[in-house]
Amino acid sequence: MPDGEYGSPDIPRFPTPDLPPPPAPPLPPPPSRARRRLLLFLGSVLLIFLLFITALLLLVGQFEDGESLAIDFSGDKVALVEVDGEITESREIVDHLRKYWKDDSVRSIVLRVNSPGGGVAASQEIHEEVKRIRASKPIVVSMSGVAASGGYYIACAASKIVANPGTITGSIGVIANWTNYGDLLRWAKLKDVTVKSGSMKDAGSPVREMSRAEEEYFQEIVDDLHAQFVSSVADGRKMPIETVRKLADGRAFTGMQAKKNGLIDEIGDLQDAIALAGRLAGIKGEPRVVEPAKRRLGLLEILFGSLTRYLPVRNSAEPVFEYRWTHEPARLTEN
Repeated sequence: MPDGEYGSPDIPRFPTPDLPPPPAPPLPPPPSRARRRLLLFLGSVLLIFLLFITALLLLVGQFEDGESLAIDFSGDKVALVEVDGEITESREIVDHLRKYWKDDSVRSIVLRVNSPGGGVAASQEIHEEVKRIRASKPIVVSMSGVAASGGYYIACAASKIVANPGTITGSIGVIANWTNYGDLLRWAKLKDVTVKSGSMKDAGSPVREMSRAEEEYFQEIVDDLHAQFVSSVADGRKMPIETVRKLADGRAFTGMQAKKNGLIDEIGDLQDAIALAGRLAGIKGEPRVVEPAKRRLGLLEILFGSLTRYLPVRNSAEPVFEYRWTHEPARLTEN
C-alpha cells in the first residue's frame, strides 16, 4: 500500500543546518606573581623535607646498632663491648669489636667480661679478634664478677687487663663431662643398638662404660686443648710458658692473686678501665663512651627458635670440651 493513503503520511525531509561548535570555556587567568612565589616556596619546603627524611633514614641505618643518633665528629670516643654469661657463640661479640676497630672516631675499646667461659672454639675466635685489634688500637679488658677459663682466654689477648680485687679469674684448663645413663636403660629393659665404622666412632657413648683406649683418646684431646690455652696465655701476657704451666692446673684466682701472679695488670673497676683505655689512646680528659644497644628478643623469636642462642642449652649425654669454670659464681658471697 502506498505511503500516505492508510499508513503513515510521508514526512517531508529537510536538510540539517550546520550549527557552529559550542564556545570553548574561558581560560583561567594566569597566576599572579604572588601566587607563583607561594607555589615555589611550598615546593622548596617539600623538597627540603624529603631530603631531610632521606638523610635521617641513612643516619638511622648507619647507627643501626642502637648508638646515639647525634652527629659527633669528635675522635675522643671509647667503645664498650660486653661479654656476659656463658660463651656459646662468638659472632655477635666479634661483629661489635670489628665495627669499633674500623671506626676511626673510636680511639680505644673496653671489653667488659663477666663470664665463667664456655665453648673452646667460640672463646678462641673472640681471643683472635682481640689480638688483631691490639696490634693497631688499644683494647682493655675490664673483669666483672668472674672472668675465668674461657673468660680469661679472651682477656689475655688484650693490651691491658683490669680486675676488681674480688674478681674470680684464672681457671686455665679444659673440662669435658657428660652423663652416662646406661644403668637406667638396663633398669628399663631397653637396649641400645649401635652400628659403627670404627672403634672410636661412638667413643664416649652414654650407654656403656668407656674403654681404656677411649679414656686415653679423650685425654689426648683435653691435653692438646690445654696446651693451646697455655700457649695463648704465655703469648698474650708475655710470660714464660713454664710459669704459665705452673698456674694452669685449673685453679681460680682472686683479682689480687691474679695480679701477684702476672695474670692481670691493674686492680680497678669499669671506670678505671675506661680511663686507662683513654690514656692509652692519648685522649685528654674524660672520653665519651659508646656502646651497642642491647638486642631485644621478639615474641616470635622466643617461641620459635632463637632462644637457644641466648640460653646455654646442650645435651648432657654428649661429650663437650670447654674452657669453663665449673663452680657457680653466685655461691661466692660474703657474710
